[in-house]
Amino acid sequence: MSPVSESKKQKVKHELLEMLVLFLYLGFFFSALTFYDLLLLKEYHVKYWNFGFAVVNALVITKVIMIGEYAKLGRRHENKPLLVSAFWKSLVFGALVLVFHVVEEVFKRLIHGRDFASASHEIRFDNVMGRAVVVFCTFIPLFAFREFRRVMGEKQFNSLLFGAGGDEK
Repeated sequence: MSPVSESKKQKVKHELLEMLVLFLYLGFFFSALTFYDLLLLKEYHVKYWNFGFAVVNALVITKVIMIGEYAKLGRRHENKPLLVSAFWKSLVFGALVLVFHVVEEVFKRLIHGRDFASASHEIRFDNVMGRAVVVFCTFIPLFAFREFRRVMGEKQFNSLLFGAGGDEK
């Protein structure tokens, strides 16, 4: 194999691993929130089993983050302290997910025969904003870890986090 194709294989492998890690993190959080909803609604004898939505939401948001990173969004404050950079990226990507979610909601209503005015008017913005706050709060530790990794270097970060393959002191 040529060095170019080997390099492409490594890049694809790295990107797939990135997607998997993001998906597992987001899937864990959204499933935990779904479980919390299940427990709350159980008190009122409402059957709620929507873990499929949590998984699909994690997949979609993973793809939104990957596209945003590919477009180099949120890099404005990378030269500032990590907390500022992580908070900024959480805000930028949270806003991106919010916009994506609003467009998705309008699109779903248009598919079901609504006109644009009624489709955009029917969106429950209190619900959308509540989700946006949860996503933003979920993003803060996610981007804090990603910023630590960016600054430390992937190999050293993985060694520190997982304890394998690092330099001995």
